[in-house]
Amino acid sequence: MKEISAVIIEDEQVSRETLFNYLTKYCPSVQVLGMADNIKEGLNLIQQKRPQLVFLDVEMPYGSGFDLLDQIEEIDFEVIFVTAFSQYAIQALNLSAAYYLLKPVDIDELVQAVERVSEQIEQNQLIQSARILKTNLQVEEHRLKRIVLPEMEGFEVAQLKDIVYCKANDNLTDFFFADGKKKTICKTLKHFDQVLGESGFFRAHKSYLINLEHVNGYRKGKGGYAQMANGDEVEIAVRRKPEFLKQFVG
Repeated sequence: MKEISAVIIEDEQVSRETLFNYLTKYCPSVQVLGMADNIKEGLNLIQQKRPQLVFLDVEMPYGSGFDLLDQIEEIDFEVIFVTAFSQYAIQALNLSAAYYLLKPVDIDELVQAVERVSEQIEQNQLIQSARILKTNLQVEEHRLKRIVLPEMEGFEVAQLKDIVYCKANDNLTDFFFADGKKKTICKTLKHFDQVLGESGFFRAHKSYLINLEHVNGYRKGKGGYAQMANGDEVEIAVRRKPEFLKQFVG
């Protein structure tokens, strides 16, 4: 594995030193060029060292790691976020295909995250998840806008408003879009249910996750069927029917 230049931006000294020691011992390919404990120093460190990878604490005094990214016009590095906080932040990180570690940092998860980022850097295939994350975090009322969909040869960034529904396909998920396009993504429907559940999507059935913005009507039945904007009908599970109807009739 090629050597990767990195910096650590973390306000807690113990966490900062622990992460540095873990990297030194378990991730020898990572060369830590410096550390900072606040946004201002972190920004200066990035500008001076031009690292390939930044370990960035989500919550810091006088702002957050996301605030730091807002001050960088051209993000040309990968980011591994470190967080012990906000479920909303974690949801945004997942939507953006960002790498993140939960505190206290687990060594195996750290090694795995570094390996994945290293592959991206070595192949010159930076997902630029930080850019997409910035967009998602700037949306009013915490309604996230975009999601990264990994594909065999790269990834696609999709607008949530364009997704009509998702359908389970064994360990894959089929995405159906408003323009008639269909894409098969190498992740389970359960994964997308967890990621999209707070962004206007509803698990209508074990096999379906629907965008409530694209529901045009309802046809009665044992569980019934959601009539989607693209003309498709999606089955509603009997146990999900009351919750589904509640979305529209209170």
